[in-house]
Amino acid sequence: MDHSQTVADERRKTLAGLLNKAFNQVDLPLPGRQSGKVRESYLLRNGQRLLVTTDRLSAFDRILARVPYKGQVLNQLSAWWFQQTDDIIANHLVSLPDPNALLAENAAPFQVEVIVRGYITGVTSTAIWRRYELGEREIYGYSFPEGLQKNQALPEPIITPTTKGGTSGHDERLTCAEVVSQGHMPAQAWEQVQQAALSIFKRGQALAAQAGLVLVDTKYEFGRTADGRILLIDEVHTPDSSRFWKAGSYLARFETGAEPENFDKEFVRLVYAAQGYRGDGEPPSMPDALWLETSERYIAMYELLTGQPFVLEPYPVEPRLESNLRRAGLLE
Repeated sequence: MDHSQTVADERRKTLAGLLNKAFNQVDLPLPGRQSGKVRESYLLRNGQRLLVTTDRLSAFDRILARVPYKGQVLNQLSAWWFQQTDDIIANHLVSLPDPNALLAENAAPFQVEVIVRGYITGVTSTAIWRRYELGEREIYGYSFPEGLQKNQALPEPIITPTTKGGTSGHDERLTCAEVVSQGHMPAQAWEQVQQAALSIFKRGQALAAQAGLVLVDTKYEFGRTADGRILLIDEVHTPDSSRFWKAGSYLARFETGAEPENFDKEFVRLVYAAQGYRGDGEPPSMPDALWLETSERYIAMYELLTGQPFVLEPYPVEPRLESNLRRAGLLE
């Protein structure tokens, strides 16, 4: 057995032992706490925001599991992408006081999720392919011709915005025109956001290609600071927010009608969809092997995209996090 396989086996053993110790939540003695599906957020007295990324995994608009090191991957990978794209538009990153925490410039989020798609694919209710296979041809304000195949590349990437939660509690589809006409964002801000989103996506596709991956689609969030600047916020090109395929096998598999080799959270959705679950009712239980593979995939994604080894920081996360926040002067 070669050294790399031995290292992989040891890592898998470590991850398996942490499945029941994954980072679920933290209650820090800080003001302004807000809880999202994956992150805990605190508005600090100096006007900055502390974002703590947990190991919770969300799909179909609900939390399905906790996955070891998922939070650390999301936090550190997003920081890497912020640095790769800050020449396109400024972002909220100030520093990483802990592998699971990001100190951010505070920005009020726009209530629109900016989704950029380069391919027609997906199994969720808001995915283009899902709407297309149900017979729709006018989707998100775009006209799609007959005869498209699942996982086919679009002529150019398009923006398909959704609300955040909406009146139903689920993301609701919007056209680009409705973002302004329904009052979700001012026209000038929306124009700036669209230009930035398409440029960031193009940069992401280029860097993903260098790693042997296809950036298929992604979700961006933007916000406005108190002095009126628009920032890229939340996370960028992570396995949570983006869909990636292995580039080397994409074309051959597409031509034979086989699913691409995905390398993101989509494979979890596909496992659930194969059991007939698309978000309605109680989700079926899944074996530990699924969550172990998820953890390994997230770590592999970090290493492929950044070209850097991923360091398994100590678990449990909470005491390490609090110690690092005190060292950074963010906790007394």
